[in-house]
Amino acid sequence: MDIVEQIDKINRQLTVNGYKLTPQREITLKVLLENERDHLSAEDVFMLVRQKFPEIGLATVYRTLELLAELNIVQKMNFGDGVARFDLRQEGHDHMHHHLVCRVCGALEEIQDDWLLELEQRVANEYGFKVTDHRLDFMGVYQTCKNDSKTCKRTGKAVS
Repeated sequence: MDIVEQIDKINRQLTVNGYKLTPQREITLKVLLENERDHLSAEDVFMLVRQKFPEIGLATVYRTLELLAELNIVQKMNFGDGVARFDLRQEGHDHMHHHLVCRVCGALEEIQDDWLLELEQRVANEYGFKVTDHRLDFMGVYQTCKNDSKTCKRTGKAVS
């Protein structure tokens, strides 16, 4: 699905919930869609939106991101660095995808497979609790970051 189709789909979600796709919301969505693998912070989104829509304010971008999170269009998450990041929910997936987060170089990788379906069924059977969503983040260190190199061979980022 291309960006135009994705924006049309999100526009329908907004409309069903009583919201309009304003130009500010549309440009924010485009930035998120164009950078969906980057897990952007609100500030990152604002800086990219501002390049295309210079008159937009930071508060408008924050409100848009919060609305999109409220409507489950994006997931607001924190990977332990104190920064809220925004990740688009994947089409056709019942749950958020999972992440590998390197504590040395900060690399973030997505895992699209849902490994928790069996666990969800067990939770339902043993506790009478229906899981409607879940998120799993693996925090650790890539093997390439464990050596004495100053640069992670995996990401090319400087290792601290």
